[in-house]
Amino acid sequence: MHFQWDWLCLGVLIISSVAAEIENEETLDADVEVEDFDKQSEEADVDRDKSSLEVVYQTPKPTGEVYFTETFDGVLAGWVLSKTKKEDTDDNIAKYDGRWEVEELKENTVSGDRGLVLKSVAKHHAISAMLTKAFIFDNKPLIVQYEVNFQEGIDCGGAYIKLLSSSDDLNLEYFFDKTPYTIMFGPDKCGEDYKLHFIFRHKNPKTGEYDEKHAKRPDVDLKKFYLDKKTHLYTLVLKPDDTFEMLIDQSVVSKGSLLEDMVPSVNPPKEIEDPSDKKPDDWDERPKIPDPNAVKPDDWDEDEPSKIEDPDAVKPEGWLDDEPQYVPDPNAKKPKDWDEEMDGEWEAPQIPNPKCETAPGCGHWVRPMKNNPNYKGKWKAPMIDNPNYQGIWSPRKIPNPDYFEDLHPFKMTTVSAIGLELWSMTSDIYFDNFIICSEKEVADRWAADGWGLKKLVASANEPGMFSQLVTAAEDHPWLWVLYILTLALPVGLGVLFCWPAKKTDEDIDYKKPDVSKPITKGELKQEREDLEDDEIELEEEKENEETAEDERREMEEKKRELIKDAKKMGREASPSEEEGEGGEDIDDEEENEVADGSQEEGDKSNKSGSEDEMKEADESTGSRDGPLKSVRKRRVRKD
Repeated sequence: MHFQWDWLCLGVLIISSVAAEIENEETLDADVEVEDFDKQSEEADVDRDKSSLEVVYQTPKPTGEVYFTETFDGVLAGWVLSKTKKEDTDDNIAKYDGRWEVEELKENTVSGDRGLVLKSVAKHHAISAMLTKAFIFDNKPLIVQYEVNFQEGIDCGGAYIKLLSSSDDLNLEYFFDKTPYTIMFGPDKCGEDYKLHFIFRHKNPKTGEYDEKHAKRPDVDLKKFYLDKKTHLYTLVLKPDDTFEMLIDQSVVSKGSLLEDMVPSVNPPKEIEDPSDKKPDDWDERPKIPDPNAVKPDDWDEDEPSKIEDPDAVKPEGWLDDEPQYVPDPNAKKPKDWDEEMDGEWEAPQIPNPKCETAPGCGHWVRPMKNNPNYKGKWKAPMIDNPNYQGIWSPRKIPNPDYFEDLHPFKMTTVSAIGLELWSMTSDIYFDNFIICSEKEVADRWAADGWGLKKLVASANEPGMFSQLVTAAEDHPWLWVLYILTLALPVGLGVLFCWPAKKTDEDIDYKKPDVSKPITKGELKQEREDLEDDEIELEEEKENEETAEDERREMEEKKRELIKDAKKMGREASPSEEEGEGGEDIDDEEENEVADGSQEEGDKSNKSGSEDEMKEADESTGSRDGPLKSVRKRRVRKD
């Protein structure tokens, strides 16, 4: 019983773990891990049980020093649409004529909260704005943060931003793909390639040229951020100690060093290969060469084919030699528009010969091919180590004339504008709540009043667990099997451990009281027959023992008779006086002897009787169904 309860507890524990895991996932999705930094953010929080229509939205306001902010809740001021064309592109698609709109989210709408939406498909889009004040890379961190929602998913397109480099000739109306930028950051996807870009343009201190340095790809799976149609928060943090962090929804997805984790490396190598160095003509790079002393064996025949006909093969019985494998289709008809002068003579298409379907084959029979046991192929000399091997040649190293060492790549070109220059095959990409600052606390407060509220509303409007499970099963049908097993497990455990089990014979015997129960005539007759069989076997054993004892008693009786005869003869010869005394003595001796004999017989009979009683006790213990008495036959002896 303890074993059954252990299994029941284990099953309940498994079910509870699965349910808790699902509930935790919902809770993690629903919880907004933001702090209430001021009274405004506290007033913006809403109860999760209330509808999103009851949310009171207030436009986020920065709480510290910022270089740029944009919520798109008011008039779209300061943003400039590009009027130029993309270079090296066909004229019909080169123009930046993609349409932008300021509107609310399609789903999980927060009344009053609007964003910038990319509306056109398969067009180039470019829009930009100047920063409130330029950011100079000195001793303060750079924090760039904004929100993106792929409302229709994403097929091929990006949602990254560019921080444009400060220059005297910067004109936002001519913003295009070749406009110099300092940093590019944000999501990008095409096909099944999901990326999160962080690229910065590094200036060579010797040549003055700029090279793009790409951060290594994050180790996390980014797919869900592109397909779930939710608003996600993208954050880039650059620190003066030349380190960086990329965050999605305030969770770090990638971090590293500007000196070590960028491709290509910021600093070039100290030495490079000499471009004027050439490999000598006699340089031998072969580690193995054919053995020059090897000779082809005399019995090596290179002319033997690899395959030969099998001489043991026999044509299958029933092979139709006169039937072709394909025949013209008898049901085919010449098309009405067939022109024999233009198309030639019409022929019905060929179909497999129906007669060959039931036969082993049709047409001319050919013996099958098999591997030639005498085939050896072309002889080649075995390979040996090359005594002249010199290794793989490589040009010599020389000092890199372009070598430099930039120990602080954080000091990049000053940023004075922000821009979106995108191409997308999917419309309705939503952007909102841009902020550029130097303090992480300011960015977090900004996120709490904007993105945090969106996430709270989206969580409140999410379908229940049952709907999510059904939706997941529609995408992955194998989940139905898991659901069925999960539901069947508690039911099966309940039936197994709670249903009354059938009592076994041992349990019945254990619980049976000592009071005798009524027995039927049939059972009584059967038990009597069994008892008689046991008595017959017991009597046979006793007869064997009694036969030996009878022989011994006969010997003793003969001995007594001889003694009596001898005494009798002695009494007759002795005087009458002595006859009385001697007779008494002899009688006493006879009585003693007889008593001794009877005592021995009594001891043996008692011993035999005790053994019989023990056997009967065992039999009566084994059969508890009735108070049957075992009759033990005793041998009656005459005195």
